[in-house]
Amino acid sequence: MNKNKSYFFCGIGGSGMLPLAMILREGGAAVAGSDRALDQGRLADKFEYLKAKGISLHDQDGSGLVSGDQILVASAAIEDSVPDIAKAKELGCKRMTRAELLAEIFNAAPRSIAIGGTSGKSTVTGMAGWILAHAGMDPTIMNGGVMKNFVSADAPFASARVGCGEIFVSEVDESDGSIALYTPEVAVLNNVSLDHKSLDELRQLFGDFARSAKTAIWNADDVETVALIGTLKLEGAISFGFSDRADIRAADVVDLPLGSRFTLQAHGSELPVTLQVPGRHNISNALAAIAAAIAMGVTAPQAVAAMERFTGLARRFDIVGIAGGITVIDDFGHNPDKTAATLATLRAFPGRVIAFFQPHGFGPIRVMGQELAQVFARMLGRDDILILCDPVYFGGTVDKSIGSQSITDAVAAAGRHAEHIPSREDCGTRIVELAKPGDRIVIMGARDDTLSAFAADILGQLVKASV
Repeated sequence: MNKNKSYFFCGIGGSGMLPLAMILREGGAAVAGSDRALDQGRLADKFEYLKAKGISLHDQDGSGLVSGDQILVASAAIEDSVPDIAKAKELGCKRMTRAELLAEIFNAAPRSIAIGGTSGKSTVTGMAGWILAHAGMDPTIMNGGVMKNFVSADAPFASARVGCGEIFVSEVDESDGSIALYTPEVAVLNNVSLDHKSLDELRQLFGDFARSAKTAIWNADDVETVALIGTLKLEGAISFGFSDRADIRAADVVDLPLGSRFTLQAHGSELPVTLQVPGRHNISNALAAIAAAIAMGVTAPQAVAAMERFTGLARRFDIVGIAGGITVIDDFGHNPDKTAATLATLRAFPGRVIAFFQPHGFGPIRVMGQELAQVFARMLGRDDILILCDPVYFGGTVDKSIGSQSITDAVAAAGRHAEHIPSREDCGTRIVELAKPGDRIVIMGARDDTLSAFAADILGQLVKASV
């Protein structure tokens, strides 16, 4: 990264693009961008925030690209026919993917932690970054989710933090294979499970990722991870989990509706921990973050003191509100593991579950629709209700031959209540119609920030109905 460089982000409002743009801007670089959502009049607050930070925004018509010195940051999947891409080509601009640019900055940092795995990356990144900040190490953090602990009036979309310390903490993505670009000091491997790639591809990517680091931290409770690590012969690797074989372990676990308590066993010491985020998956996430922080020189008591003040990430089992005895939760669950973790957290306590799910594309349904249906069929009770709308779609060419009904049909065939209602707005009406006191409504899906507004609208309707 060079503060004298100029970057143009095509799709600057994306969960991976926005924090990277902020890191560059706060580092002194000139940053501009465009976004389809901006052209469509969506997510106005987010774009006002970017403009307030000195980032110039343009229609996605090529008008923001004016010099061959600008570096275009765009997904490799974006077609050359998109005006920004065509204009950059005409001007001779260098083109980089988000991952290539992030890896360039990350690998230049004196010290680094990369968080990988199919699920939990954003939460572990937020946790590890918060521990390091709380310990006075002033890290830079790159995250795909808004970290509540860093949110302020000046930073309402705190998915990035720019620090003056030596450490760069970032989640890294396996879905496009770009995890191979990073050379971290500490590599955290949360889990290995089906998402965007086959398990054989994931084993190769995650194995190379663990080997690339000075210290690998891995999940001793995940069968695939255990099998993978067993083939790598790593020196100094640190395991975490609930099992006796884990180096950093949680014992005496007590689940709470909105948190948990457990005893941290690490390097011969035992410390009581109270988390403000619920679910056993978040205890596992906390263990991974604590292990990473300890590898960076933080003491276990320092890590625990920070973790007890960690308030979570937006859209990660995020309580939107309660109205008429009905709780509305906003959640990022979108693949089989994440969805199962969310439903397990809900099912641990009494109350009917109304689960709304918006698939994050037609492609993901083809890759993991069957597994998602199996999760819903297994995790939902007889009285629970599943409602799916059509997949999120903001344009472009895509095969739409397999849609949401393939999931609801499979879940219904397994004896569970599942409905496919194409329009999301109509889904909201149906959810409010069905809801009764004691229910928990969970809104699940990814790659669409308007899901939070959808959840808030449902809560608003419930408030009106309860008056």
